[in-house]
Amino acid sequence: MTVDTVTPASDTASGNREPAPLGLLAYLRCARGIVWRESLRFIHQRERFIAALVRPLVWLFIFAAGFRAVLGLSITEPYETYILYEIYIVPGLVGMIQLFNGMQSSLAMVYDREMGNMRSLLVSPVPRWFLLTSKLIAGVAVSLAQVYVFLVIARIWEVEPPLIGYLTVLPALILSGLMLGSLGLLLSSVIRQLENFAGIMNFVIFPMFFLSSALYPLWRMKESSPLLHDLCLWNPFTHAVELIRFALYAKPNWEATAIVIACTAVFMGLAFFAYNPSKGMLARRGGPGRA
Repeated sequence: MTVDTVTPASDTASGNREPAPLGLLAYLRCARGIVWRESLRFIHQRERFIAALVRPLVWLFIFAAGFRAVLGLSITEPYETYILYEIYIVPGLVGMIQLFNGMQSSLAMVYDREMGNMRSLLVSPVPRWFLLTSKLIAGVAVSLAQVYVFLVIARIWEVEPPLIGYLTVLPALILSGLMLGSLGLLLSSVIRQLENFAGIMNFVIFPMFFLSSALYPLWRMKESSPLLHDLCLWNPFTHAVELIRFALYAKPNWEATAIVIACTAVFMGLAFFAYNPSKGMLARRGGPGRA
């Protein structure tokens, strides 16, 4: 014998029912809105696009040209012949673009938190992890546009990887962009005020960039200082650069891939925890509006 259960009229009228779960269309609409907002911000801030290219182009046109004769490299993976120094540093400069873009995204998060714009975003019924992931995807999309413009300019400068490399490097750029964007997102939860951003970034961007294989191969670093070599190996940015370097020449680097994926998961998990309204750092400071 079966008994049909009927919801009491008092419960229905009281309005205590849980809200209906959001559908796929609502999630897609939310992600599209966040990506579109970041794209518009990027389009309207043309100086940001120019600044993202000026730094690596200065290194490529001036620094690399000056050290071309001194720092040429013998055959090392993934290269199959002797290469000039500017060819070697292009993957590192690509990583520089993504590193600065990730930090710029964290600056935007700090600005939005101070202006109160983040509050209207975080009170959305969409889960917070999805909002932050959409923010990361938007930042990666912006960095991809910057990177490919730089690679076109570098090709004019006779840095000519195989054409297939422009396609095989795309997954590597997405992975490295997510890792560096997650790191920036984590840092944005720590920075309380916009004025503190520059100081903290100086302790993040420059050590990550210079203590990596972006400018010098690790074997040369080991010859000069074993300690610096070990620090470079522990630097996640080193493995992001090597992942980009191998992918640009259509070759896999499974060790770098695994390390970048692992670091992305750790940074993203910590960022999600930090933005948790009940457990994270923002909760201990009184919410996103007061952080």
